[in-house]
Order: sequence, then structure tokens, then C-alpha cells
Amino acid sequence: MPITSSSLDGMKVAILVSDGFEQVEMTEPRKALDHAGAQTQIVSPLDGSVRGWKQLEPADTFEVDVPLKNANADDFDALLLPGGVASPDALRINQKAVAFVRAFVESGKPVAAICHGPWTLINADGVEGRRMTSWPSLRADLQNAGAKWVDREVVVDHGLVTSRKPGDLPAFNREMTTLFELAYEAAIH
Repeated sequence: MPITSSSLDGMKVAILVSDGFEQVEMTEPRKALDHAGAQTQIVSPLDGSVRGWKQLEPADTFEVDVPLKNANADDFDALLLPGGVASPDALRINQKAVAFVRAFVESGKPVAAICHGPWTLINADGVEGRRMTSWPSLRADLQNAGAKWVDREVVVDHGLVTSRKPGDLPAFNREMTTLFELAYEAAIH
């Protein structure tokens, strides 16, 4: 069920992706955030546009709002890291992307990551000691980086919300919106 309030009016959310993100893991959370009043912007190391995927097939293209080379985490209140395999894999080896994510982690701004999205958090030193979930193949990666991995549809821990897969999107969107709302209220008061 979509959020119907405007609880996130004025909040700016960065959506960090490269080509090959799981499209629904970007579009559905973005809709939930936009519906709650947030201003979402796609940030990418690619110029122009990025292509989503529907499982193993290329899907739609989306305009990049802010090229990563011009992005500053200080200009945003929260971060969304969609999954899919190719996008998170490209982001986690991109120094600017890792630094961008690390800035959110170090500042305590809320982060939402689904499926393979947490890969970039590992490289940004953002998972140690955190309870979280992901696509099952990331379990060992997250545990090796110090996370406490659990198999649940959604996990919220100290400003981080994570989910496993597209089927978890209703719970992910609900908890992400709630977390972002609480963080945003605390930041503006």
C-alpha cells in the first residue's frame, strides 16, 4: 500500500546506480519516496542515462539527474542502493562511488539497500557490527566484513534498512520510508 502522507516533504534522496540495476528495486522504492514527498535523484558514474534490468533481460533507460563526478553527499539527506548484480558490482570498485556511500555512512544519514545493493556498503566500510540481510549469495561477503546476516524480508539497524529481493519490496518500502522520515524529522528539528 503506498504511503499517502507528505512526511518526506523537502527530503533529498540520492539513488546510486550504474547500468544493470534490477529495475523494480529502483522504481518501486523511488515511487514510494516520491509519493511521501521526497525529491529523488539518480546519481551515476555514467553520463546521460542508465539501463535497468528485469532479471536477466535489459529493460528501460532512466536519465541520470546528477553525474557522480558532480555529486556531493552533503546535498542529500538519504541514500538508496538498488540491487541487481551488474550495477552494485560496478559501483563497489568505483572509488568515487565508494567515497560517496562512505560519506553517508560516516555522517549517520540513513541508507536503504536491497538485494546486491549492500556490496557497495562493504567497500565503504558500512556494514561492520550491523544486523542486515541481502540476496543470499552476499551472506559470506557481509559476514566476512563483520555484519550479522539474517534471512528476513527486511532488517532495520542503526540507520540502515536492507531487504533480500523484489518480493520484499512492500516491507522494504514501508521500513525505508519510516526510517527516512524519522531521520529527516530529527535532522530538521
